[in-house]
Amino acid sequence: MKKLSIVIPCYNESGSLPNLVQVCREACGVRKDVEFIFVDNGSSDRTQEIFNSLLAKPENAFAKLMYVPVNQGYGYGILQGLSLAEGEVLAWTHADLQTDPKDVIIAFDKFGANLALGKTMVKGERNGRSLFDVFFTASMSVISSFLLGSKLWDVNAQPKMFHRNFMAHLDVAPHDFSLDLYVLFKANQLGMKVQSFPVFFAKREFGEAKGGGSLKVKFKLIKRTFAYIFQLRNDIKQGLR
Repeated sequence: MKKLSIVIPCYNESGSLPNLVQVCREACGVRKDVEFIFVDNGSSDRTQEIFNSLLAKPENAFAKLMYVPVNQGYGYGILQGLSLAEGEVLAWTHADLQTDPKDVIIAFDKFGANLALGKTMVKGERNGRSLFDVFFTASMSVISSFLLGSKLWDVNAQPKMFHRNFMAHLDVAPHDFSLDLYVLFKANQLGMKVQSFPVFFAKREFGEAKGGGSLKVKFKLIKRTFAYIFQLRNDIKQGLR
């Protein structure tokens, strides 16, 4: 069994894939206890073709591909990738390289003993962002924490990392961007310790942000997030969560 599996969902990220695979290969180095799982999450560009070419190379044997024919959401792609994982500890991060995949391995080496006990979740906390983005994140964190009665901070920061036993609690997890919120809420509900560590948030070089970025996209994120929060609150009242 691998010790760490890192899932990276990709949706129309063809321009960044060669660099992404190279960065992940360098992060993995000569380690045999780490695997990367790239998810082609129903892309409509050349993502599948490029991945097939890249992962056929012997030097990229550290990684494998999960192909999702039809995009059913960011969270769905991650969950499909996790279903292929062999690691004792599972994680995911983004494909846009705004957060370095190497951070996942650094955090694993630092918190691995706690993660192995199954009582800790590890997440990134973004540094190097604009004041507006910091304010936006802080506002969303405070409001979400108040509405759910659960301490939630920098919800969409990557990576997320936990013992594979936590997968038993993801059978009703949302299939969209609310997955990040749900796993933190569920960890708090289970009494797990959520351990944050700093990650530098770099500028995106290729593609468009799917869950942030422009004001228009942020507004859609707010709308989706609060719709899910109220749905989750209702499910809790009915004893469904």
